[in-house]
Amino acid sequence: MNEVGDFLAIGAVDAGLFGENKKALFQHLANAAAGQTGLPAKTILAALSERERLGSTGFGGGVAIPHGKLADLPAVFGYFARLAQPIAYDAVDGLPVDLVFLLLSPVDAGADHLKALASVSRALRDRQTVAKLRGARSKDAIYALLAGTESADAA
Repeated sequence: MNEVGDFLAIGAVDAGLFGENKKALFQHLANAAAGQTGLPAKTILAALSERERLGSTGFGGGVAIPHGKLADLPAVFGYFARLAQPIAYDAVDGLPVDLVFLLLSPVDAGADHLKALASVSRALRDRQTVAKLRGARSKDAIYALLAGTESADAA
């Protein structure tokens, strides 16, 4: 498991999520992930909140990678959201966040979790990729950028 496309499905891409603040964003993400994984949104929200208490998952440049581990999750799961409006996130650089990649892993997924986190981080640290994600006109184009295949629909 080395590529974002290994744990991100096209149905797990949102091109215009509304999140008024970080708490509301986490609730939206938990609800969306619950719909895809079948796990309770409360459980997902608790895992995200617990991890966030350790330190902000906003790593700068308008990007955040909230993540957590869940006991009943069978495999690494990703969900990407481009926010309709940037929100305050307590990111390391103090800038608001508009690109969010939710990453959930099974509790015992140690190495796979780290590899997935590294793949997402690598993709979202690339300035060209981030600019294309912000300009992409569809969730298909966003997915193609994240999964590592270019799309004619990408800006």
